[in-house]
Parts: sequence; structure tokens; C-alpha cells
Amino acid sequence: MKPEDLSMARNPDLRGSLAAMLRAAELARQTALQTDTAIVVVRDGKPVRITAEELRRGQNQT
Repeated sequence: MKPEDLSMARNPDLRGSLAAMLRAAELARQTALQTDTAIVVVRDGKPVRITAEELRRGQNQT
């Protein structure tokens, strides 16, 4: 389902699910940085491990 599809959903919980997932992802990144641990994300259908150091470097680029 695309973000545009979610925004047009009849169910209000479904409409809010994308925002909830984005908040959860941000909290996961913050927790990984605080605990100096890695997170795992899916890119192109494959799991990718991102270390806390890589997350820190990504923050400095913004």
C-alpha cells in the first residue's frame, strides 16, 4: 500500500498507521543511539544492519 492510499483510507486507524510507523522508526533510531546498538531495516527486500555509528554519521549529514 502506498502512502497516498493510506491517506485516503476509510478506517481512521489505517490512515494514522503510516505516521505511527514513522514515529516508531525514529524512536528505534534514538534508542539505538542511546544504547550504542544497531538496528535492522529492510532495503530492496533484504535485511540491512545499521550500526549506531552509521546512524550518528547520517545525523551529521542533515
